[in-house]
Amino acid sequence: MNSPQHFAQLLQRFFGDHLANQRDVSPLTISAYRDTFRLLLMFLPRQVGKRLENLSLDDLDAPNLLAFLRHLVQERGNSVRTVNCRLAALRSFLRYAATGLEPDALAQLQRAMAIPFKRFSRPLLGYLTKPEITAVLGACGGSWTGRRDRLLFQILYNTGARVSEAIGIRIDDVQTQECKAVRLLGKGRKQRVVPLWPQTTQLIRAWLKNSRPDPHQPLLPNRFGQPLSRTAVQQRLSLTVAAAATSCPSLQDRRVSPHTIRHTTAMHLLQAGVTPATIALWLGHENLATTHQYIEADLAMKEAALRHLDSPKQKQRRYKPPADLLMFLNSL
Repeated sequence: MNSPQHFAQLLQRFFGDHLANQRDVSPLTISAYRDTFRLLLMFLPRQVGKRLENLSLDDLDAPNLLAFLRHLVQERGNSVRTVNCRLAALRSFLRYAATGLEPDALAQLQRAMAIPFKRFSRPLLGYLTKPEITAVLGACGGSWTGRRDRLLFQILYNTGARVSEAIGIRIDDVQTQECKAVRLLGKGRKQRVVPLWPQTTQLIRAWLKNSRPDPHQPLLPNRFGQPLSRTAVQQRLSLTVAAAATSCPSLQDRRVSPHTIRHTTAMHLLQAGVTPATIALWLGHENLATTHQYIEADLAMKEAALRHLDSPKQKQRRYKPPADLLMFLNSL
């Protein structure tokens, strides 16, 4: 049961049958799980002193998996969130592999599945002010690449889309409403339709004006006609932010990601008086608690709220502890 051949067959059935057919997970989930096992299979031979083709299910014990997670943090520099995602993929495979095993082998897998997720702090999410996002949008050039980037960043800001949703937009996702709305495919294959500003509609029409593309092709392709990758979007955004910093000094040395634009959309909607429930629908959140992480009130909003709160009028007296209590505290 724990031979190298069994492990290879088990892993193939996990991806080819369990994930794709039985659970019908999204292609993005399969890609994330695939990347996890690529990294694991490159690490394990060094860890256990075996060749790749000789690995078995016994090698996926708790000590080896803990060493792999440390490797992700110490050598690859992964964040806690990324490590937790890798661990979730490993747990899913271990649960699948536990079916039909002998009690001794099952106990080993249970110890591996008991590895806990790491807790992490949630820092304040940064966002751009309106002058900053305007500078970024205006810093795109007039070339084919610049016009595509301008439309990409405009759609990200208009819709608050995740980067995976934006690069997955096809031409027929905007032409169904005469370019006045866009259909987005979000997490869990949930679809939502977000209205577009007239300025965004004009950019889309100008982008599609001189071509007759296939409606099933990506709206924002790379130079080979394929969908942009996450890495490419981040690189193009970093170059644009650096160019915008010449006219907007507050952008200097600022790291702006596509998700920063998503936070910016949420904050600007909140500042415009939109309710959190509507913002949750706009962003495609199932849980309203998730939306509250995006719409942390800024300092101006907190100062406005503070003006509605009266400070105490009475003068507070300072507490004077008895002498024996001071002696007790001084003795600690």
